[in-house]
Amino acid sequence: MGTPNDGKLKVVTTLFPYYDFTRQIAGDAVDLSMVIPAGQDSHSFEPTPADIRLIQNADLLICNGGAMEQWVSQVVASLDSESLKVITMMDYVDTVEEEIVEGMEDAGEEHHHSHASADDTHDDHDHDEAVHADDDDHDHDAEDHDHTDDEHDHDAEDHDHTDDEHDHDAEDHTHTHDDDDADYEIEYDEHIWTSPVNAMKITQVIADTLQEMDPADADIFAANAEDYLGKLENLDQEFRDVVNGADLDLIVMADKFPLRYFADTYGLRYRAAFSGCASDTEPSAKTIAYLIDKVREEQIPAVYYLELSSHRVAEIISEETGAKPLLFHSCHNVTRREFDNGVTYLELMEQNVVNLREGLYR
Repeated sequence: MGTPNDGKLKVVTTLFPYYDFTRQIAGDAVDLSMVIPAGQDSHSFEPTPADIRLIQNADLLICNGGAMEQWVSQVVASLDSESLKVITMMDYVDTVEEEIVEGMEDAGEEHHHSHASADDTHDDHDHDEAVHADDDDHDHDAEDHDHTDDEHDHDAEDHDHTDDEHDHDAEDHTHTHDDDDADYEIEYDEHIWTSPVNAMKITQVIADTLQEMDPADADIFAANAEDYLGKLENLDQEFRDVVNGADLDLIVMADKFPLRYFADTYGLRYRAAFSGCASDTEPSAKTIAYLIDKVREEQIPAVYYLELSSHRVAEIISEETGAKPLLFHSCHNVTRREFDNGVTYLELMEQNVVNLREGLYR
């Protein structure tokens, strides 16, 4: 964090993508911090007093919104800070409801909400969202932080749901249908940044906000944003080129699925082991068998796993089918080593371009 007299805006983000987008736009012109530490699953994050102080001392808080960030609205409501501006990224893109698709472990009983059936809608887009489970094979201590305050001790927390009416600062998103099913509660996919098209929208929102809050550096922010948006446009075109020339339009994720927005953007179908809100990390034998059969049936050359997660299921499927296990990075968070080395959203997504090509071309 900056000192009170250095003149820089103090900007805090909850998630890595927004940290990196802000870094690309602002460079050293702002004091930038990330609340959720590298390697930490945001779905199980609970803020410490040090985190709350970090937010209280900020000028701008950039958050995602949704069930996984229910804590944000609680923290902001508790603060005595009239100067803190909060922007919630789910307010600026078109959000979609998560789905449970064929072959996926049914998490509905755990979360008290309904999901669209793959047989009811989205015949061409079998999509869903995901959380990220930590794994011992990765370098991500929950005590490591992207600011230098107290150590964290985070317990997993259950979260409620989101709303598609956006008029709030870090406000919860909760919506219930006024139809025959009064208990039907929508859960929106929160992983909006996985689509480069959404990343462009989010980048522009951040740039506009920084220019408004710091007019003296507005020209720098505008120029950097224009340059970065061009790079995101190129990334988007790379994915389109891969998909347009592909033999397949189906990806298989031997994991939870945070790529609904990505899949929608590029017209991809998917199958996965878990829905996004599932708390389990060990799929049943039935689910694994289904994915193995699907890979064989469609001659899928690669099966994907997530960052900060176990490779075990992907490796089982690989052993049975010959499909290559590959990482598809959702960019949700990165390891401490990656963070310290300055890894970027673009770098992670460029590797996804390479790995997607392997999975869509026989």
